Amino acid sequence: MHYFVDIDPIAFSIGPLAVHWYGIMYLIAFGAFWLLGERRRRLGRLPVGPTAFSDLAFYGMIGVIVGGRIGYMLFYDTSDLLSNPLSLFKIWEGGMSFHGGLLGVLTAMWLWSRRNGLHFFDVMDFVAPLVPIGLGMGRLGNFIGGELWGRHTDVAWGMIFPRAIDTAGHSIEQLKAMAAAGQLDNEVRHPSQLYQLALEGVVMFAVLYIVSMKPRPRYLISGLFALLYGVFRFAVEFVREPDAQLGYLAWGWLTMGQVLSLPLIVLGIVLIVMSRRAPTLTPRVVEDPPKDAS
Repeated sequence: MHYFVDIDPIAFSIGPLAVHWYGIMYLIAFGAFWLLGERRRRLGRLPVGPTAFSDLAFYGMIGVIVGGRIGYMLFYDTSDLLSNPLSLFKIWEGGMSFHGGLLGVLTAMWLWSRRNGLHFFDVMDFVAPLVPIGLGMGRLGNFIGGELWGRHTDVAWGMIFPRAIDTAGHSIEQLKAMAAAGQLDNEVRHPSQLYQLALEGVVMFAVLYIVSMKPRPRYLISGLFALLYGVFRFAVEFVREPDAQLGYLAWGWLTMGQVLSLPLIVLGIVLIVMSRRAPTLTPRVVEDPPKDAS
């Protein structure tokens, strides 16, 4: 019997306030970014004080949210954006793009780097190992929400996503009974969200964090991030259902996610090559100056 994905997207409620799992995933991601980043800052891996690092985390958070939403509307739902520009602000309806979020973070980090007099890629090399936790939490949120499912499959670990089914008026309980009776075996799909959780979250975090434990030449960590994400995302797209409003872009298999991932693969290779002749940032611990007691 295949697993029927029916998880309540609301983790808990406090009076009229409903706290969704997806929001909790974002909080965990930002919390992990700050805790791990502050630990590495104290080891001298980013020569700024805690106040400047807190600003960096705030810049990054804004970049993810704003860039992710704008990127989704531009890359995946352009027609809706053109016909109804205010839909850009309907974040409660869902719709976030990694590639848009990445552009948002790059913009935010560029602004922060200029403000603090640091080389942009020294900052990105510091940030890159902290990002996969957020990617993994986001994919877990997608799975809990039963969205961004994979293509139909007959693998033993395939799952049934009720939101992907034309329910024809059936209730969730009726669909569960049909699944138990084997009547929905033709609706079994790849849990592509979990594949991405494993690759973009667990594997990328392990590789980037371990490699960056020692000071590395400029560009290397950023290059590894771009290359790994690009390759993993391109591969998973082969078993992930394309966005309904776009479908396949060419040849009956090419998706928008793959098109957007190709530049990352090229960029990753270029940065790794550049790192062979680049300097290595020397660890230097910096703390905020004491406040004037007067």
